[in-house]
Amino acid sequence: MTSTAPLARPSAERAPESPVRRALWHYLRGSNLTALVLGSSKDPNAKITILLVSPEDGRPQLAVKVPTTAAAERAVHAEARLLRELGGLQLNGLVATVPRVVDLVEFEGRAALVMTAVPGIPMTTAYLEWRHTRSAAGVAADFAAVGAWIGDFQRATAGGSADLDLDGGVAARLRGRFPEEPAIDTDLDRLAAIYERLRDNVVPRTFVHGDLWCGNLLCDRYRVTGVVDWEAGSASGEPVRDLVRFGLMYALYLDRRTRAGRRVAGHQGLVADRWGAGVAYALNGSGWFPELFRGFLRDGLARLGGSPESWRDAALAGIAEVAALTDDETFARRHLELFERLCPGGEARR
Repeated sequence: MTSTAPLARPSAERAPESPVRRALWHYLRGSNLTALVLGSSKDPNAKITILLVSPEDGRPQLAVKVPTTAAAERAVHAEARLLRELGGLQLNGLVATVPRVVDLVEFEGRAALVMTAVPGIPMTTAYLEWRHTRSAAGVAADFAAVGAWIGDFQRATAGGSADLDLDGGVAARLRGRFPEEPAIDTDLDRLAAIYERLRDNVVPRTFVHGDLWCGNLLCDRYRVTGVVDWEAGSASGEPVRDLVRFGLMYALYLDRRTRAGRRVAGHQGLVADRWGAGVAYALNGSGWFPELFRGFLRDGLARLGGSPESWRDAALAGIAEVAALTDDETFARRHLELFERLCPGGEARR
């Protein structure tokens, strides 16, 4: 959609809390930018993303996140609050990688968030290319790029330190979500033991993205240039959450193009035999990818002042977190089953 109305472009300084909101379509017409609808996410509480692109050079200038449900609108408000807090920090060279809040506009009675667009191509573009995830060099470059960005980000936003606590309500959410699961008591006992061991680590509190995976990372030549979708974030949270989420989600789809029962090309020890095979391979297998996965977590933990040997407990806690917090019920249950399989003694139950 190209607009021609001669209104001024919106100011990046407009306060999103303003009770007077323009309608989205009026806002788009007044921007003198071309609107490109990217479509909605697959989550039950989906958001539609609209890029506003310069008609002169084709570069995205603004991004609009439009909620489709009441829960999605709450997520939009949460993202706006977090980005405004981030905007008040001295991020130095990282500032260009984080969207800035421009406005809140109205669409069908709900608030939509207008942000500055950050540059780059989603890491998923390279990840999904033929042969990329079978290349040790290519995958190592992905991990190095994310490790460099997250290290700088955590240093820039670090506050006081505390015992590493990856629960944050996860256990209670699992209990409420899976009350009929036969093994839930055993699962929660094992998870409690994991949390107890992790609390031996003392790490800083930092800003946390909360959903740091390839789809939310924009890159240029193996450098992270933008990070989007901050709705699950925290202004003072557990930095290990972001380390673990990236590693787990990267591993999860390694077998996406492989027929069931076949060996995954480039990964000698990985067979596409059941859901979550890539994560099981990362935790228990041998080869260049498991070593890279574990090294990423070890290095991150060490940089934060924790024990590198806590990497496995952190990964298991991250699997439980997805089972507790994801909107998708099937995705949640599969992660709970994966947690059960990967805990010591769990294979016998699945």
